[in-house]
Amino acid sequence: MFIKWGIVLLGIGVLSACAVIPTGPNVMVLPAPGKPFEVFQADDAACRQYARAQLGLEPAEAANQSAVVSGAVGTVIGAAAGALIGAGAGNPAAGAAIGAGSGLVLGGAGGLGASSASAATSQSRYDMAYVQCMYAKGNQVPGVATAPVARSTPPPPPPGLPPPPPPGVVPPPY
Repeated sequence: MFIKWGIVLLGIGVLSACAVIPTGPNVMVLPAPGKPFEVFQADDAACRQYARAQLGLEPAEAANQSAVVSGAVGTVIGAAAGALIGAGAGNPAAGAAIGAGSGLVLGGAGGLGASSASAATSQSRYDMAYVQCMYAKGNQVPGVATAPVARSTPPPPPPGLPPPPPPGVVPPPY
């Protein structure tokens, strides 16, 4: 009976620690006017690689690491607490097993929350790096204003004496 419940609890813990996270950007980027689609695809591949490098790992990997660590910590803490409680009741082995199972379930549930938060932060960082790269390569990012184009301004006057005053104006004394 105990083994049956242990397997059920283990299955729930393992399933709750899984996170389904997109492994690419969640932002739309369009090719620049006149840019061939093949060049845009090469930019996309390079920028995805750049974003992964900035993050250090895929957003899904970070989320799953967070979930697994939380589940493992919950199991260890639950086993320790169960052993202490079981020792008080006269059966530390059963207490440790029950504590480990409940710790796995609670740790897995906590891991799911931590996984979601970790995934959201990682995805945001990934998206920012991807958008910066694609924008730097000249692609269009909807919602981002284009940089102002420098307008042609007249050149500064040549060095030397200032021009003479207009006719009828008396120059100030120096």
